[in-house]
Amino acid sequence: MADLPVLESKVAFDAPNAGKPSTTWYKVVGDLDKSTTPALIVLHGGPGAGHEYLASFTDLYEQYGIPIVFYDQIGCGRSTHFQEKIKDDSFWTVDLFIAELDNLVDHLGLRERGFFVAGQSWGGMLAGSYASRRPHGLKKLVVAGAPASFPIFMEYGKTLRAALPADIREILEAGDRDGSYETAEYERASAFFYSRHVCSLDPIPDPVKQAFANLKEDPTSYHTMQGPSEIVITGNLKDWEGWKDAHNIQVDTLLLNGRYDEVGEPCVEPWGMVIPRVKWVVFEKSSHMAHWEERERFMQVVGTFLTGY
Repeated sequence: MADLPVLESKVAFDAPNAGKPSTTWYKVVGDLDKSTTPALIVLHGGPGAGHEYLASFTDLYEQYGIPIVFYDQIGCGRSTHFQEKIKDDSFWTVDLFIAELDNLVDHLGLRERGFFVAGQSWGGMLAGSYASRRPHGLKKLVVAGAPASFPIFMEYGKTLRAALPADIREILEAGDRDGSYETAEYERASAFFYSRHVCSLDPIPDPVKQAFANLKEDPTSYHTMQGPSEIVITGNLKDWEGWKDAHNIQVDTLLLNGRYDEVGEPCVEPWGMVIPRVKWVVFEKSSHMAHWEERERFMQVVGTFLTGY
């Protein structure tokens, strides 16, 4: 990336009820002023996973000339952290992150130029919610590995757990009963689940490892909105039903997930049923990280969708 045009900076964000000033850190790969192709804003998962694990999206600039905007959502990475807001459901909301995204769009002057949005996992949920509000300037939407309904995601997770080896399943169930999520045994069992349904690559790419490191460093938003892990859902997103507003999405939309994804087809299907102009692609050799597991094909599918060729 050293030879690519890269801009790193921060923008002030007035987070509602924050009690202190905050900033959003961002990085632009490409030249927004010179490009004739709309920029792609990439929304990371978690919440709290940070931008690094989406680094492969830089391929879209190199291969299709699409400028890429990465950013750390507040609460993680190089943006302002709010560890004092742990379990504060009134602070950690979808509306908070939509306001932050809108603030970044305006700061970068993308509203009139037009822009694309791609979200992965939680980022895809955020992207779908954002597009449902019909933001001015949004041209196309990519939703990757994102459930349309958290209740469906939770039920599907039970199906995946039931298919695990008995010893792994028993460790996870015991941890759930007594709340022992940080023991070596529970972490080993969780890692087995993750290797099947989150990232199947061995070794795991370093940028993906960084996502786990970010979540461990500051799990405030993740624990408040998701819960203690990908397997145990206790946060304020547990009743989230993004598909119910998705009929309002007016732009061409690309849905993506992996055949072995923790966000399986039943989780994605409601998006496809209600979004008016939608295409759905399943990556047959991937779990939750198709942008690494089938990187070349992933970028070809996304690049041609966004540019039209």
